[in-house]
Amino acid sequence: MHANRVTAVTVTYNSGHAIADCLDSVRGCALVVVDNASADDTLVHVRAGFPDARIVANTANEGFGRANNRGWALATTDFVLFINPDARLTPGSLDRLLEAAWRHPEAALIAPRIVRPGGRVEVSHDVDLWRRGEMPPGPAMTPEGEICADFLSGAVFLLRRSALEGYPPFDPAIFLYYEDDDLCLRLRRDGHALIQVPDAVAEHVGGGASRPSWRITWRKFWHMAWSRLYLEEKYFGEAAAAMTGVAQLLRFGSKAVGYALILNRRKALRDAARYAGSFAYLFGIKAIK
Repeated sequence: MHANRVTAVTVTYNSGHAIADCLDSVRGCALVVVDNASADDTLVHVRAGFPDARIVANTANEGFGRANNRGWALATTDFVLFINPDARLTPGSLDRLLEAAWRHPEAALIAPRIVRPGGRVEVSHDVDLWRRGEMPPGPAMTPEGEICADFLSGAVFLLRRSALEGYPPFDPAIFLYYEDDDLCLRLRRDGHALIQVPDAVAEHVGGGASRPSWRITWRKFWHMAWSRLYLEEKYFGEAAAAMTGVAQLLRFGSKAVGYALILNRRKALRDAARYAGSFAYLFGIKAIK
């Protein structure tokens, strides 16, 4: 039982199709479910299957970071496991994460290896955001043992509370995307290590936190573009964000037109959303009101 050591926090948004498997994989932890105004049966599944879970039912969709911060504020355990509702830990994986945390007291984040359905490895570690363009093309290598990384995916990770005591882990200005990049950058800046433990495994459906739709696709890619520019300004200033923003407008605008001309509606919508998100950031429109 891990209820005295770990609080599992998950943020749901129309996640009724996935949430039971997710919470069942962390049964034994203290559970906090922060729901972003789901319109489906998400909370019905939570209340029926996990009566001890603490539920925060938001009246509006607050985004990934703010909702996770609500769960963090309710936790009193030494560790908080942030897990997406479309992910689940395999048996014994939480024990392995905690063992690694004990071996590496300098580590603030400890994350599992992530696999897709069928066993394909999802590369979930990386260099920091600003150095990714320097990396050679092609898939990253899958580590055979524990590694210290610059970045670990926010799909599933264990966060040591003492590394951020008194501070929320996620930037509340970001609605969606790059919250994990920002957290990793801040933790590394403060001298903490980020450890991936390949013997601990999480299965990640990917994109399954809410069912896909044209509206969801537009929202995701709008915020992806907006959040990227927000981090550019946060770490390098307004001029850098403006330059990157203009580059995004040219790139995504031309791609959206090109895909529309060849009647590829899915990609045209994706890049039109990226264009709109970039435009919104440059003209001072906030991601969260």
